Amino acid sequence: MMFDPFFNPYPTRRMCIYAKNGMVATSQPLAAQAGLRMLMQGGNAIDAAVATAAALTVVEPTSNGIGGDAFTLVWTGGRLFGLNASGPAPQAISIEALRRAGFDEIPKYGWIPVTVPGAPAAWVELSRKFGRLPLVELLRPAMEYAERGYPLTPVLGDDWARAFRLYSKHLRGDEFKSWFETFAPNGRPPRIGEIWRSPDHAETLQAIAETKGEAFYRGELAERIDRFSRRYGGYLRKEDLAAFRPEWVEPIHIRYRGYDVWEIPPNGQGLVALLALNILKGFEFSVRDTADTIHKQIEAIKLAFADGKRFIADARRMSVRVEDLLSDGYAEERRRLIGKTALEPVPGRPPQGGTVYLAAADGEGNMVSYIQSNYMGFGSGLVVPGTGIALHNRGHNFTLDPLHENALEPGKRPYHTIIPGFLTKDGAPIGPFGVMGGFMQPQGHVQVVMNTVDFGLNPQAALDAPRWRWVEGKTVEIEHSVMPHVVDELGRMGHDVRWASGSGGFGRGQIIWRTVDGVLVGGTEPRADGQVAAW
Repeated sequence: MMFDPFFNPYPTRRMCIYAKNGMVATSQPLAAQAGLRMLMQGGNAIDAAVATAAALTVVEPTSNGIGGDAFTLVWTGGRLFGLNASGPAPQAISIEALRRAGFDEIPKYGWIPVTVPGAPAAWVELSRKFGRLPLVELLRPAMEYAERGYPLTPVLGDDWARAFRLYSKHLRGDEFKSWFETFAPNGRPPRIGEIWRSPDHAETLQAIAETKGEAFYRGELAERIDRFSRRYGGYLRKEDLAAFRPEWVEPIHIRYRGYDVWEIPPNGQGLVALLALNILKGFEFSVRDTADTIHKQIEAIKLAFADGKRFIADARRMSVRVEDLLSDGYAEERRRLIGKTALEPVPGRPPQGGTVYLAAADGEGNMVSYIQSNYMGFGSGLVVPGTGIALHNRGHNFTLDPLHENALEPGKRPYHTIIPGFLTKDGAPIGPFGVMGGFMQPQGHVQVVMNTVDFGLNPQAALDAPRWRWVEGKTVEIEHSVMPHVVDELGRMGHDVRWASGSGGFGRGQIIWRTVDGVLVGGTEPRADGQVAAW
């Protein structure tokens, strides 16, 4: 590999974790330990990933829940598999129905943006196809955390308090009462270090585990979701849940300086990261922290997002082919648009033809890149009474413009922001990586890949490094650790550069690389409460 496992130019922050037998990296220590527990009980990396994902719905509900979606990349048996567990819009919803109801856009909260949740189906399918331990055993740590409670960590507590203030302002209807009863049981959010419990959540997880997901999609839980939806004018029905199946998909990739960078195909936005890297591979970069390097990265991301927001939709409904968007010829055409000054991004003309992330690896060679989300923090603001199921609001990414690729349609998946990444070289796995955080995610992927491949940083250094985030137009936010003279020069190049008000908008990532001699090297996000659990 090109990275140096001991090279960290940011010595005040954490160093990498090294292990041989197994490793789990995620944003919450208790969830990482749940996955490690499975490895030490004889499970594999897939078992560890499922246990960690289920635990994250309890110990980081500010970012994901049982009612969310998931995407996964799994390296096992010498090849990479992709799983799309994002749910479609209900069959009863339509642009016409929403127009008649007086909507000119899809709201953030309430029943309208709720699509079929896919996360529980992802756990079941991963366990069925690749797991070793029983599903009940995999979900046991999550059940225990929910039943017995756990103390809030600092970043989690801050996010929870922020969400409470936001939801207190915007969630006014009786349908939101259960959210406040679940997540603010004393009329306020739990404080940092305070114990929070959710017995209803524990019972739901047990029902999912014992029935291998049937209770959620075709049983008692499906009935309760259906009744709750009907009561408040929602469109989701038990028939939508019963019809859902996660889909095994072929991952997409590009070759970047001798490495293959892999992403989930649309409806995920991993394509944006690949589009940007395909443009950037035509330049040479020798130094990371310069205005020229950051300028070219920003311009490539802007062009990639312009195409992504124009063309990414449910893969079954896209009018262009992914392979055409990722062609070298199209990358060169887009690359020629990058000059010395900031540009306003516009889509090209290709040839026709609130998220959690975890990485897991074991000593047998299995590796998992997994991401799961409710979107915008807690999601829709709806919790199915008596279940702890916080429903996501992924449908907010649909548009009501019937001519747009991502137009709302019954049974259609929306543009999805959550993306797992994976790196290989010469057909061998390097490992999983990811950076959660809405539309920051492909930007984080590009920066992490370049930190590794172009600049030789180890996993922890690649995550510690200062980040920038393109917002819109020529506006860019940048972290305070970037040198002021670099920021000044970017301003002279036409960028509207703004210092970040905090670390929340720059994503939270995890990385596990495997060296040529089988050593696992892990890094975890310094902007979160994360941990690398290893043995």
